[in-house]
Amino acid sequence: MSEIHVKPKPLTPRNWMMIVAGSALYALSVNLFLNPLSLFAGGIVGTAQLVRNLLVSSSVSFDVAGMLNLAFNIPLFVLAYRHMAKKTFYGTVVSLIVQTAILSFLPTPSAPLIADTLAGIMISGILGGIGCGIVLSNGGTAGGLDLLGLYLTGRLKDFSVGKLAMFYNACLYTICGMLYNPGTAIYSILWIVFFSIAVDRYHTQNIEVELMVFTHHPEVADMIMHQYVRGVTKWDGTGAYTNEKTSVLVSIVAKKEEAEVRRNILEIDPRAFIITHDPIRVTGGYQKRLDI
Repeated sequence: MSEIHVKPKPLTPRNWMMIVAGSALYALSVNLFLNPLSLFAGGIVGTAQLVRNLLVSSSVSFDVAGMLNLAFNIPLFVLAYRHMAKKTFYGTVVSLIVQTAILSFLPTPSAPLIADTLAGIMISGILGGIGCGIVLSNGGTAGGLDLLGLYLTGRLKDFSVGKLAMFYNACLYTICGMLYNPGTAIYSILWIVFFSIAVDRYHTQNIEVELMVFTHHPEVADMIMHQYVRGVTKWDGTGAYTNEKTSVLVSIVAKKEEAEVRRNILEIDPRAFIITHDPIRVTGGYQKRLDI
């Protein structure tokens, strides 16, 4: 069966605000918590930090890693423009502008804000992962591996953005371990573990949800099929207490769609009974669909 192609919805003002907020959260997690520990972020930002340390004088008045990150993302801008929705491209542009401004010009604390290194790594990784997950869930990317990961997720079933980050950073941190010391690499690996878990947790387009709906209104199934272009399985059921006939509908939607689908179901049938199963694993004809 051929895939159904659905035109992505345009970004709303709320989406733009969330992209800015998520990008700022990620950049702040690096500047305020990770840089004072002399550790490396993951992906392209981590690569930019490494190149800065090796090639750039510390006398520069701003952090060159932010500008290097922007420069390294230019080829990925081309990828986004050619293969993804224009809204994803523009969302990525905004995200990288926010990141570049914060990473380049926000002063890094001279001493770690949290004395315990492990606690600082955990806070930085979780906040950074949440920030990137927010950006992804609102139709943009934070650039770098997020951009490549989102591109591959839309084309490879069960592909994980977090796993891509783990593979890339295994190579990056091996280099860091050889150039500096094993402790730097180990602590940076711990950072990417927390980061990757948080990304997959908050990247809600990458999570499937099963909806089971009990309703007397046939319009509910039509709404799910036509408005969200999702398949619906229908059974004829009977209430044990009332002995009334009812339709039992089962559909799989993205977690990002769940709340909106629920609202639309209840608008059609305020008495509908809805059961949600989350998370689930789907094998077969489900089309993982991202706004790209």
